[in-house]
Amino acid sequence: MFDISERSLYLCTPLRDDLLSFVFDVVTSGVDIVQLREKDADARVLLAAARELATLCADLGVPFILNDRPDLALECGADGVHVGQDDAPVSLCRRLLGPEAIIGLSTHADEEFDRALGDDVTYLSAGPVEATPTKPGRPGTGVSYVASAAARSRVPVFVTGGVTPESIPVLAARGVRHFVVVRYLTQASRPSEAARALRHAIDEARS
Repeated sequence: MFDISERSLYLCTPLRDDLLSFVFDVVTSGVDIVQLREKDADARVLLAAARELATLCADLGVPFILNDRPDLALECGADGVHVGQDDAPVSLCRRLLGPEAIIGLSTHADEEFDRALGDDVTYLSAGPVEATPTKPGRPGTGVSYVASAAARSRVPVFVTGGVTPESIPVLAARGVRHFVVVRYLTQASRPSEAARALRHAIDEARS
């Protein structure tokens, strides 16, 4: 069983042609938890990719999380599932995947966070701090919300939206210790270098 409180650099990636080599490169450069998130993929395509990624992550010693689909997470052998406010409820995910599974839940506002504190989650996410194309139509929450969430939570809180080596010290100064990254890694021309820069910024801020 993984201790999520010890994990701080969380990659959220869509399907891509070089998925396995990309994940290998960033994990060996500092990423320590991986989520596959692809909203519109055919279930069979998603399941095939998830099975391969679950095997790779197991070999690398990092947790593998599937977005939205607890049924496919169970089938592919993922370590857990991440759901949003409009997805399968945490209680159903827990019944399907069992007491040891990693279950994460997105929150975007104080009232959602307050409700989530009563759920059987392994971690919560808070944000996005800044508006992001990966969450179309959702405004940024600003730093105050994610700082408050991190301070009040009984479980690790992973902050989303605009995480870069430059923003990490600012967020860390407000108590944030866990970071979700999408575009800074998935759009990087040199993903390994980008992951190392993020890992260095996190380690420096946490020390």
